[in-house]
Amino acid sequence: MIPFLDLKAQYRTIADEIEPAVLAVLRSGNYVLGEPVARFEAAFARACGSEHAIAVSTGTSALQLALLAAGIRPGDEVITVPTTFVATVAAILYVGAHPVLVDIDPVTWTMDPDAFAAAITPRTRAVIPVHFHGRLADMERIGAIAAANEITIIEDAAQAHGAVRGRKAGTFGALGCFSFYPGKNLGAAGEGGAVVTDDADLAERVRCLRDWGKSDTHVHVHKGFNFRMDAIQGAVLDVKLQHLEDWNAARRRIANAYHAGLAEHVETAAGPFGADHSCHVYAILHDEPVALRARLKAAGIATNVHYPYPVHLQPAYASLRYRAGAFPAAEAYAGRTLSLPIYPELPEASVERIIDTVNALSRVRELEDESVTESAL
Repeated sequence: MIPFLDLKAQYRTIADEIEPAVLAVLRSGNYVLGEPVARFEAAFARACGSEHAIAVSTGTSALQLALLAAGIRPGDEVITVPTTFVATVAAILYVGAHPVLVDIDPVTWTMDPDAFAAAITPRTRAVIPVHFHGRLADMERIGAIAAANEITIIEDAAQAHGAVRGRKAGTFGALGCFSFYPGKNLGAAGEGGAVVTDDADLAERVRCLRDWGKSDTHVHVHKGFNFRMDAIQGAVLDVKLQHLEDWNAARRRIANAYHAGLAEHVETAAGPFGADHSCHVYAILHDEPVALRARLKAAGIATNVHYPYPVHLQPAYASLRYRAGAFPAAEAYAGRTLSLPIYPELPEASVERIIDTVNALSRVRELEDESVTESAL
């Protein structure tokens, strides 16, 4: 079976770097924040081209703290998209603000700038573009619209580590938020996240809020949170960060191979794939994704789905009062999406096998459809 993701394969390539770093933390007796986390923060800020990086416990906490640091309060509106993991919307609700959803571009699957512009009201205070699957959203147009309306940009760059279009992911707006969940391009050995910013005041607010709102050991100036990063995660991420560019390059090679090899038989993600896409996920669109997934599994190829239900159709978010049909492009994507294996260690032979199998299964389906049509005639 070709796995959808193989973290063990990645670990084998860097075990001789990871294990001493983790052992050093265990021997130190200092397990929360501390020098390993500070070292990673400095390295990640440099990698992003940002003045500050604040390591936190998860990508969700990064979004929540960024919203709070930006002054988003109950009653404010924050615009984002339904084509994302629910954490993007959940973080807005956590600070008491109101999520306003807008549709995606049907080609890039990222925020439609025109839909963003149309959704702005006097209560709009922030926008959260999502760099979906690792593709940078149209930050030039989104940025111009936000600037003209004095709206704060908080990027959800959870899937876009290292993507660049003039600027690195996370640095187009006031704050950028990352997840280091193990399966991400830059993944921890557990949970982790970070906020990047060029604004020293925003950085200090995030840093204070992540550690119980403390300005000093015994002085709490804000009602903060326990959103600190563990030292072991800092040590692991500091090692892995040194490999991120090579890993992203390998992902792009695989994505471009898929794009070239599959184009005739399935609807592929918009490509080819360059530096503005970290290729965290490679999804195709198919009229019968469930059936295709089952056939691929039977052929020894594991797949996944990101995300088959947009946020506005999730039961937990029914209170947002959006009905089916509200976002046609998002719903069209959700109903047809299927994700193929993509990770740096995926062998070239496996990539070729996946392409050949998808093409063969799709061609069989096309012939079956043609046969049914001819029979009806």
